[in-house]
Amino acid sequence: MTGGSNMPAGDAPAEGELPCGAPAGDGPPEEQKKDTWEAAGSVPPRTAAPGPEECGFVHPEGGWGWVVMLAAMWCNGSVFGIQNAFGILFLSLLREFGSEDDDDLRFRTAWVGSLSMGMIFFCSPIVSVFTDIYGCRITAVGGAAVGLVGLLASSFVTSLGPMYFTYGIVFACGCSFAYQPSLVILGHYFKKRLGLVNGIVTAGSSIFTITLPFALSHLLEKVGLQNTMRVLCILMFVLMLAGFTYKPLLPVTSSNTQTGRQCPPMSKIFNVNIWKSLGYRIWAFGIPAALYGYFVPYVHLMKHVEERFGQEASKEVLLMCIGITSGVGRLIFGRVADYVNGVNKVYLQVASFFVIGLMSMMIPLCHIFGGLIAVCLLMGLFDGCFICIMAPIAFELVGDKDVSQAIGFLLGLMSVPMTVGPPIAGFLRDRLGSYDVAFYLAGIPPIFGGAVLCLIPWVEARRKRVEKEALNKEQGVTQTMIEHEKAREDAQCKTGESVL
Repeated sequence: MTGGSNMPAGDAPAEGELPCGAPAGDGPPEEQKKDTWEAAGSVPPRTAAPGPEECGFVHPEGGWGWVVMLAAMWCNGSVFGIQNAFGILFLSLLREFGSEDDDDLRFRTAWVGSLSMGMIFFCSPIVSVFTDIYGCRITAVGGAAVGLVGLLASSFVTSLGPMYFTYGIVFACGCSFAYQPSLVILGHYFKKRLGLVNGIVTAGSSIFTITLPFALSHLLEKVGLQNTMRVLCILMFVLMLAGFTYKPLLPVTSSNTQTGRQCPPMSKIFNVNIWKSLGYRIWAFGIPAALYGYFVPYVHLMKHVEERFGQEASKEVLLMCIGITSGVGRLIFGRVADYVNGVNKVYLQVASFFVIGLMSMMIPLCHIFGGLIAVCLLMGLFDGCFICIMAPIAFELVGDKDVSQAIGFLLGLMSVPMTVGPPIAGFLRDRLGSYDVAFYLAGIPPIFGGAVLCLIPWVEARRKRVEKEALNKEQGVTQTMIEHEKAREDAQCKTGESVL
């Protein structure tokens, strides 16, 4: 997977420095325009707070940003590499904690990985608030530490019950707090290259997805499940160190530090501005609707291959194929997104969902292993497309200032479909005796969600047209008032001349 606000600066402004967006005068700057709008009988268009460039900030487009990019790349790799390779751990969990007499074995075991993936996204709205208040660095380092504790605790578990808590909740919550700041911090260093940089960063999970299945298979065979999890703790420790590189750059957008208040305002805790955008609301509905079947192949594909082609089949090759083409897709489509104007980037996600849905439906139809490899290659390519342009689309829909919570709430909404999809697939397998129906059904939600996303460019184009018309109307009213004032002054001058 993936798959960043008030863009948090993380640190208080320097002494004597006025935070960006703080009022400079005695009264609100828009007060003089109010009467004009009322006279025109119109509502002013939506106005955003001053952006970073308006406050004199220029994105460095490199420098220390390249180090931050590598740290964020490690974050994506370690977090989603482990999640995407859960299919390997799933087989080990079935053998370690399961019984062939358990009719709901796959259903209950799938909940471990599903709960873990779901919690990463479910915590995202909370993470966005922490990121806004405490900054990217503190949030990321603290999250990585919690993830390390959860994964280490999982290595001592001897049944599925505690695994739901240690791996599915504690480890996943830590990953969530470490992951989201890696999306936000990139906006501090890059703007023109943001699509490309997001592609490189999200390619980290592809690199790990390629290598981890083979490494995990070898470790599980040699040292067992518990020791394998302890080895994975090394990835989380390095992730904790990587979080220290997240040095904030963007100016503070709240006057909270200026006024000396200890508690942040409610508008900073829950940013309602993002929900005023109809385009964002459609996006926040369409993406989760598309994801009910997204995580199913990552959890159940390995078991499906064992059942259809035998235990000797090189099932790790399939995850490697997904990982390789996903990395390629992130690099290619991340760069392509930089050349696609505005919210038209959404069409890239639409195309990716259509292909992912069709490929999910193709999995049961593949009766030769080569066909399954081809399906996985295509699925990975467009999975990379979907993931790498999440942040650029969020920036387009809500702007720099609100992007952290915009991504946070979207990821939170994604948690439900990401969580329930794989257990439902496991339930269908336990009841029907094969995964065929599960994979067919998994392909429907991405196609439906992609169709919903097609509305966003039309909605945003209409919004801009309405705002432009309102602006032109304001300018016309202002010009009329000026002409009336000038005519009145001319009349007064003529009256004065006649009196003389």
